[in-house]
Amino acid sequence: PILYSYFRSSCSWRVRIALALKGISYDLVPVNLIKDGGQQFSAEFKALNPMQQVPALKIDGITLSQSLAIINYLEETHPSPRLLPQDPKKRAQVRMIADHIASGIQPLQNLSVLKQMGEKKMEWAQNCITSGFQALEQILQHTAGRYCVGDEVSMADLCLVPQVANAERFKVDMGPYPTITRINKALLELEAFKISHPSRQPDTPAELRA
Repeated sequence: PILYSYFRSSCSWRVRIALALKGISYDLVPVNLIKDGGQQFSAEFKALNPMQQVPALKIDGITLSQSLAIINYLEETHPSPRLLPQDPKKRAQVRMIADHIASGIQPLQNLSVLKQMGEKKMEWAQNCITSGFQALEQILQHTAGRYCVGDEVSMADLCLVPQVANAERFKVDMGPYPTITRINKALLELEAFKISHPSRQPDTPAELRA
């Protein structure tokens, strides 16, 4: 497999965690979203992913984009360890939380959106994350065990950790979100989350390396 990734992209990080958890080795091709006016806009990358976004994964003779679609494919082709619970109610909760983050929070503070916001980008990102986290904290109080849904790592957790990192980058006050903070801390102790971390990627700038 070949993963086209950017060290700081939260969507790429989700996929890196899934690959690490499932023990799938891959080659990483960095796509720098800032350098050269954004390498994702090159003709070569556009041919690979017409949406001009990372991640993209070449695997089993196909090219997939969209992090949740990639993770679902990995789940179906490499079912162990599972990232979707067997219980239909818990599985629905996992998908709900993953969608809440991947559709309801992250795209609103994406690089392409922040560019449009100009000087207001910090305030905009903080507002988007805060309103999303207020809802998420409430949801997690009903679903969480050690992790987002019960005590097994799931697709929801793969979305949570990168989003918390975004929140910290945009200086969001995490005080009002004790459940999110507790789960994030527990997940960051797991090896798969450590090795996939933005501070430990081949394309991480020297000053941001762990």
